[in-house]
Amino acid sequence: MTTMSKPEMEPTMGEAPTELVITDITIGDGDEAGPGARVEVHYVGVDFETGEEFDSSWSRGESIEFPLQGLIRGWQEGILGMKVGGRRHLVCPPEWAYGPVGGGHRLSGRTLVFAIDLLATK
Repeated sequence: MTTMSKPEMEPTMGEAPTELVITDITIGDGDEAGPGARVEVHYVGVDFETGEEFDSSWSRGESIEFPLQGLIRGWQEGILGMKVGGRRHLVCPPEWAYGPVGGGHRLSGRTLVFAIDLLATK
């Protein structure tokens, strides 16, 4: 598998979407992430409005592994069908991320943009 480098996240222009937006940057050629899969990913997350990075496995220097069903809705549906070796951008409105303002998470009410590299699926 080719190791990709940390993606550069360009500022997002225009109005925030109200639905999940999925864009394949690189189509992988490995196994496909299916329902109930456990995935290993590298990712960067930025705020849609400000472009500020709020989280990144790249910055921590290690990938992360978890079951898809334990993630925010945007990741559960946005990673599904992705193939190992691929890179995908997800734009997750609040309903697809941490819910509306006052939802108890520091990112509640925010539209979030992620670049996700799928490294493995089990």
